[in-house]
Amino acid sequence: MKFIDEAKIYVKGGDGGRGCVSFRREKYVPRGGPNGGDGGKGGDIVLVASRSHQTLLDLKYRQHHIAKHGGHGEGSDRTGRNSEDIRIPVPAGTVVKDAETGEVLADMVHDGETFIVARGGIGGRGNARFATPTNQAPRYAQPGMPGEERWILLELKLLADVGIIGLPNAGKSTFISRVSAARPKIADYPFTTLTPNLGVVKVGDRAPFVVADIPGLIPGAHRGLGMGIKFLRHVERTSVLLHLLDLSGDAATAGETMTLINAELHHFSPALGARPQVVAISKIDLTDTRERLAAAVDALLRQGIRAFPFSAVTGEGLPALLHALADALDAAREKNEEETP
Repeated sequence: MKFIDEAKIYVKGGDGGRGCVSFRREKYVPRGGPNGGDGGKGGDIVLVASRSHQTLLDLKYRQHHIAKHGGHGEGSDRTGRNSEDIRIPVPAGTVVKDAETGEVLADMVHDGETFIVARGGIGGRGNARFATPTNQAPRYAQPGMPGEERWILLELKLLADVGIIGLPNAGKSTFISRVSAARPKIADYPFTTLTPNLGVVKVGDRAPFVVADIPGLIPGAHRGLGMGIKFLRHVERTSVLLHLLDLSGDAATAGETMTLINAELHHFSPALGARPQVVAISKIDLTDTRERLAAAVDALLRQGIRAFPFSAVTGEGLPALLHALADALDAAREKNEEETP
């Protein structure tokens, strides 16, 4: 299945049905009054958040969603039928925006959450509604109200607790494949990861958490270089960032790498740049990394940063790193609870 995280669709609620102009005509009722019924309501367009949906692929190829009109009123005070709503499932984590103004209409985070994005029109009133002592035989009724219509933008932001960031080939995909059941593509060339990957991590008896692996960032990503910052929205909802550093080969120093990546985060969103980070040095099973490890750890400590060396291949250092992530998550959740009124 293709991973589609953006879609633009047209939605229109159904128009309300017309009210009816009618009069009672019965053999023994010579002065039968008006009995035109009301029109029925048009259907709504309702978005429904669903955790069983992981992509906006279906909506990418079906852009128009139009609800049916309400039934027209009839004589004998019969009201027109209300039309059924159209319910459109979207992945949990979808942000709904007005395509013309860019206004955020809804942020659908919770499974089963609903949002009426286009309301159907109400039905017109029949002539029976307009009868008065001075106007006992009204010969007019209301037309139904038109349903709302608009173009909307849907943007998916994955729901995860930890977001993995780093340069291309920093070992993000290898890490997530080792600690979870996720099976991303792994290869020895840059930009192997082209779409975000999610994995569920369980650390001992502690509550499991969800990790998101996004394509690697490079200097100038905020200007569109490399994969750009298109996928950074998928770590906007995370509570903690796992910053992976690679010291092997011709890689830059740990401090330089952190400065580059954090600059790109701040360009994208100052709030994301200020997110708590757990720093880890990957690939310590390689000779190049071993030779540079002690100096890198000391340099980061002088900046007040504790780094967790690990190898996703041998498993060395992974338990300590996972417990550090779980601790950081607990601290972030406690802080959020304190700040929430």
